[in-house]
Amino acid sequence: MASFGQGARGHPRSRGRTWSRTGPDRATLAVVGVICAIAGFFVLGIVLGPVAVVCGRLAMGRSRAGSRPAPAVVALALGVVDTVLAVVRLLGATTPGHGML
Repeated sequence: MASFGQGARGHPRSRGRTWSRTGPDRATLAVVGVICAIAGFFVLGIVLGPVAVVCGRLAMGRSRAGSRPAPAVVALALGVVDTVLAVVRLLGATTPGHGML
């Protein structure tokens, strides 16, 4: 008879139950970032651009050297372009003569 905390299966937080930060997690973040960046060119660029940048940066991981996954780099680059274009559009819309004033 086993007492509390002394089961036959070992510790509940063994190696098999920990989450890996490689593989599908990073690939999924990269794809989400690319989709947000592309959608941001058409709607809500000021919101979706930074989301794409964050997803791309998280998908790249912490390593500074070595090869980086292409979708993560694309998400990061398109997110930056998307954010800059959204800010330019907002600044252009607020100048006199373009409808705001």
